[in-house]
Amino acid sequence: MARLRRLDEWLVGWAWASIVANIGIVVTGGVVRLTGSGLGCPTWPRCTEESFTPHGAYSLHSAIEFGNRMLTYVLVAVAVGTFVAAWQSGRRDLRTLSVVIALGIPAQAVIGGITVLTDLNPWIVSLHLMASMAIIGVAVLFLQRVRRPAPAVPARGPLVVLAWVTFAAAWAVLYVGTVVTGAGPHAGDADAPRNGLDPLQWSQVHADLVFLLIGLTVGLLLATVATRQPTPTVRAVVVLLVVELAQGLIGFVQYFTDLPIVLVGFHMLGAAIISATVTWALVQVREPVEARASTSPAGRRLPGAPTAPRRTR
Repeated sequence: MARLRRLDEWLVGWAWASIVANIGIVVTGGVVRLTGSGLGCPTWPRCTEESFTPHGAYSLHSAIEFGNRMLTYVLVAVAVGTFVAAWQSGRRDLRTLSVVIALGIPAQAVIGGITVLTDLNPWIVSLHLMASMAIIGVAVLFLQRVRRPAPAVPARGPLVVLAWVTFAAAWAVLYVGTVVTGAGPHAGDADAPRNGLDPLQWSQVHADLVFLLIGLTVGLLLATVATRQPTPTVRAVVVLLVVELAQGLIGFVQYFTDLPIVLVGFHMLGAAIISATVTWALVQVREPVEARASTSPAGRRLPGAPTAPRRTR
């Protein structure tokens, strides 16, 4: 049992490392774009036509872009560690999720390469960011599965439907946010193309979706309280709402202050945290804590663990 508990601690640690590392790559990618360093390495997979690394009298932009590329190796190391720990657990669900996370890293690298080869096409840049958001969500799900394996029958009903609608609205907000970015001034390079859309119009669409998301989250919170959901479920929705309000505040301030790069950077960090927290809230609503039995990483019930409550008619 001591070995199983140590393995559980390792799995939790690797899960958190995966979440933090992938949020970190979103932030550093934002630094590349906001400093105009998107084409600091003008080709891919090499940095220049002659070398994989910038050398000689390379510019600060080259150093920033190359540094961001090097962080991919950190993601690879974390993904490998996560996979090894998941494999040792013997659990198929953890192995599957770790493989998804691991495959997401090279896929993300290829999308990043296409981004460079297309001179920072805004639609490819958008896909590049959304891929990171998806990996963050999977990493959060991995963390939840480490702590509590999925129940045989997840919860159903209007509350779960509302949670799914909130999740979909969050992803709509994230994607439209990338569309607004593609129409705005921070292109990643002075000569990078823009998507040709009206920034004012799409900023309004983005704001409308944010209000919708906040409204849905408030409704979800009221519903979880009214139906007496477990404390972890209510807490997850509260955290999601707080993150949304903070992110919305940053978004409005940055818009009315002409998009200062520091605030835009924090807004990108907030977007990554939105992806994590909305996934957490959805899983908590679908799988209330009382419905889960306490098990080891290998799926064995730990001694003294409470059993799931029996349903009565």
